Amino acid sequence: MTPDVLGTIAIALCLLVGAIFSLVGSIGLLKFNDSMTRLHAPTKVGTVGVGSLLLASMIHSYVYGDGSLHELLIMAFLFVTAPISANFIGKVNIHRRSCDTPPSPPRDGTWSTLDVPEEDRVLAESQN
Repeated sequence: MTPDVLGTIAIALCLLVGAIFSLVGSIGLLKFNDSMTRLHAPTKVGTVGVGSLLLASMIHSYVYGDGSLHELLIMAFLFVTAPISANFIGKVNIHRRSCDTPPSPPRDGTWSTLDVPEEDRVLAESQN
């Protein structure tokens, strides 16, 4: 196989993956009920779907012409900003109380540590 054929196959696969992720993400955006579950679908499309489409564009520019790194900069920008914007949208939903509030942490010394409460330790020993 020539490099042109291999490049064309790689471009086609990247375009196919990007198109499938974009389709699934847009369907998920329409199907999910509330804004917190709806938030998951577009963030995956923003990273994997658009990343695949940009990768196909990069491969095309290297196989059929002069190489371009503009797409790499766009991908880096998307990969950095998508999780941050999803975090901000999620925080807005929590502060507006438009979703279920997360439970409060336990009031013992085990929260955010690797310590195990005494009741769970006794339960684990009784099961062994």
